[in-house]
Amino acid sequence: MTPASYVAERCTSRAELVRRQRDKLGTMLNEVRARNPFQRARLGDIAFDAQRDPLSVLPLTTRAELQADQAAHPPYGTNLTYPLVRYARYHQTSGTSGTPLRWLDTCESWTWWRRCWQQIFRAADVTVGERIVFPFSFGPFIGFWAAFEAAAELGNMCLPAGGMSTAARLRYILDNAVSVVCCTPTYALRMAERARADGIDLAGSAVRALIVAGEPGGSVPAIRGLIESAWGARVYDHVGMTEIGAWGFEATAEPGVIRILESEFIAEVIDPASGAPVAEGGAGELVLTNLGRWGSPLIRYRTGDRVRLEVPEDGGDTPFARIAGGVAGRVDDMLYIRGNNVFPSAVEGIIRGCAGVAEFRLRVRRRDAMDELAIEIEPEADADGDGLTGRVAAAVRDLLHFSAPVVAVAPGTLARFEMKAQRVIRELEE
Repeated sequence: MTPASYVAERCTSRAELVRRQRDKLGTMLNEVRARNPFQRARLGDIAFDAQRDPLSVLPLTTRAELQADQAAHPPYGTNLTYPLVRYARYHQTSGTSGTPLRWLDTCESWTWWRRCWQQIFRAADVTVGERIVFPFSFGPFIGFWAAFEAAAELGNMCLPAGGMSTAARLRYILDNAVSVVCCTPTYALRMAERARADGIDLAGSAVRALIVAGEPGGSVPAIRGLIESAWGARVYDHVGMTEIGAWGFEATAEPGVIRILESEFIAEVIDPASGAPVAEGGAGELVLTNLGRWGSPLIRYRTGDRVRLEVPEDGGDTPFARIAGGVAGRVDDMLYIRGNNVFPSAVEGIIRGCAGVAEFRLRVRRRDAMDELAIEIEPEADADGDGLTGRVAAAVRDLLHFSAPVVAVAPGTLARFEMKAQRVIRELEE
């Protein structure tokens, strides 16, 4: 499959893609300005020509604004374009970055979500005959809900795996000859760890692909390599958010490359401090506008994800922009260790590159306006703990150019995670 074949709405050029984006944006703005209290209050009487004006004419939207709106107008806030009776789906954010946001979708908006996911499946060459397992809790967090329903609509056998232990899920995967697994990178590694303990040969199973989401790990080479080695299967990274939608994906023909689903989203990159656009190819905060979720739309939403966006030249297989190296991390997660800026995902990539680490945790303490980092690792059962701590410490020093104490903890000490892992512990400043 070539990258062009996953584009639902084929565009012959970047200019044609942008024109279609702006057509959709103009139609959506007409609808939400008239009906949506939250958007009407924000957009007011701003004059905006959807085909000609820069997006910067429109205000940025922040998570804090959404939280304040829901606090002032409980329980769902005012970012609702239609009467409440029109809404059929309820979800909420995970709460890992603050108070959870409640999010509602109309049937039409949920259809749009499923359509986004169907393009993600097509990009990963998922065919109708394949069986897909979804090992997540099926709670109010969006997780893989839309993926599950999108795959069922495509005709795939979808196996729900909520409310099961890891050992039970592994048996379930093997018994049903599952070929595609949808989970977080952390849980893919956790299942591999349990499989080793139980003597299960995952690489000999029918699984050929894992579509991972929820964390940066799918685009971190060391983490990706561990998953692919343990499972004997290809990793496909995917990026999305409860409040904005399923916006990023990886295609078979482009391993390690995240494309933005620009038929359904408009992407910008801004300086997180000033809010000004960054030069093309520069690193900054990703800003997204979704174009098909009219029931609860977001216009110029600050995602908090730090990315480097590359816009393709005309004449390639697809006009969709790519994110070099995937999402680096959350803007507000960046650590300042002895004058070095580093994301937790970079530290994880180094730790995962040292064979023998079963799990890890980062302890961060702020002192004199800088972060100090200590690393806890849980060695695998047959690993030399002392030797492993030395290798991890040396790798961090050599690759990140600062020293961090590394200590080994007893087996079973550190938490395992099914959904988003929380491995960074921020301690009180001294």
